Amino acid sequence: MTFWLFVAQLATLLLMLGLVYRPLGDYMAATFTSKKDLRVERGFYRIIGVDSNVEQSWPVYLRSVLAFSVLGVLLLYLLQRAQAVLPYALGLPAVPEGISFNTAISFVTNTNWQSYSPETTMGYTVQLAGLAVQNFLSAAVGIAVGIALVRAFAAHRSGTVGNLWVDVTRATVRILLPLSLVLAVILIAGGVVQNVNGFTHVTTLTGATATIPGGPVASQEAIKELGTNGGGFFNANSAHPFENPTAWTNLLETFMLLVIPVCLPRTFGRIVGDNRQGYAILGAMGVIYLVTLVSMTVFELQAGGTATQAAGAAMEGKEQRFGILGSTLFATSTTLTSTGAVDSMHDSFTPLGGMFTMLNMMTGEVAPGGVGSGLYGILIIAIISVFLAGLMVGRTPEYLGKKIGSREIKLASLYILTTPTLVLVGTGLSFAIPGIRENIEKVSILNPGPHGFSEVLYAFTSAANNNGSAFAGLTANTPWLNAALGVVMFLGRFLPIVFVVALAGSLAAQDKVPATTGTLPTHRPLFVTFVVGVVVIVAALTYFPVLALGPLAEGLS
Repeated sequence: MTFWLFVAQLATLLLMLGLVYRPLGDYMAATFTSKKDLRVERGFYRIIGVDSNVEQSWPVYLRSVLAFSVLGVLLLYLLQRAQAVLPYALGLPAVPEGISFNTAISFVTNTNWQSYSPETTMGYTVQLAGLAVQNFLSAAVGIAVGIALVRAFAAHRSGTVGNLWVDVTRATVRILLPLSLVLAVILIAGGVVQNVNGFTHVTTLTGATATIPGGPVASQEAIKELGTNGGGFFNANSAHPFENPTAWTNLLETFMLLVIPVCLPRTFGRIVGDNRQGYAILGAMGVIYLVTLVSMTVFELQAGGTATQAAGAAMEGKEQRFGILGSTLFATSTTLTSTGAVDSMHDSFTPLGGMFTMLNMMTGEVAPGGVGSGLYGILIIAIISVFLAGLMVGRTPEYLGKKIGSREIKLASLYILTTPTLVLVGTGLSFAIPGIRENIEKVSILNPGPHGFSEVLYAFTSAANNNGSAFAGLTANTPWLNAALGVVMFLGRFLPIVFVVALAGSLAAQDKVPATTGTLPTHRPLFVTFVVGVVVIVAALTYFPVLALGPLAEGLS
């Protein structure tokens, strides 16, 4: 019965994604290749002084990304610090400096890490004008950078990669806003809260008093999932019944966080003029997704550990309305994208089941990854795969008619080295510096030993990969973790973007070379196998030693 329930949930999810793959993918391709602007877009361009017909070189595009994002961090920080004098503050004070710094970077980088309880820290104005706005804009930036790289593959000796302001505007106005509106209405119909009632004080059946928070939840929940953001309106995130009331809303929210990343390979195929390339990328994503989903589910169903085996199931930290299968389906989806929303507490997973939530992020979140970031991440892996295949069998290192030379492979290598460096250095410093280590062990870690180490490792893995989920046993609201994780989130987002946009500029400047007998076909199962192999090998070689100190040590003990 359990097996067939798992199959039914997975089949329903795949069917939903399959039905929208072509229409949504084609629509997004048309959005970013159209020469026409909507009236509202033209008005916006006039306000900010942008000519939508003028494209940018890669350095200008990159500077626009960085300037736009830094400005977003500053504005969101100031909004939080001014909360006490804002309308709909619900009587809450200004957000403390450390949390404001961490949260501003977190939401602008599409990480949405929250080291605080949202319903008792943020008023409605900060939630809506600050956090929800960045949910749209950070997702739009990710899509824009992904499309810039795709354009580079389709370009012929071009000195430009697009226009960031046009890309971000179109991603927001034509894709994220309409989808969010429709899905927010569906969530409201499913029981997700949407009001401005503030805190309601009630008397329970036992005579005690309770405070029930309300808020504009459904509207933020929609973009939280669609934009692979993940920041919850409530501390319990998507495990809270006001955010995710039933089993079918849980499946819908899983669909929402996957739908744009899954459809972007179709967009890629359409723009480069070969839909087979999109199917190959989607195939690699699908293989990784299914393997990790089945593995995590098996470990959770086996209930590894004395206490869980005695209880008969690993249900600690999981909601009865979702069960183990709904929890692992959501956990796999949220950690393989950059969403970070949770409908169960990953800290309470079995050691090896919890390890897979970390592994999903350590593989670079490319199956299917965050909106935009998953696509450009797996295209980087594809470039490395082509290069390695050329070394192994003597084939010409080309991808979609573009030569993969030393400049391209250096940029790709720097991309894949960035997040592991941030994860390992951040985790290492947390235990290597005596004063910080004492604070980590006495204040932050709930469970000593390998599991406590896993909590810190998970935090830096989540931050560097812009995921935002956490092993909930970690107290992260400390000066060290607020500062360190904030820096890691910022570098983990923008250093890879620097390398991606530079790579896009290099590829766009090339002319296309015709395929020859020495060209590796990149639309066949062999290439898909290469891509999956590179993802697995890079993650395994990089992270195995540190995993051996945490989840593997705990799981095998």
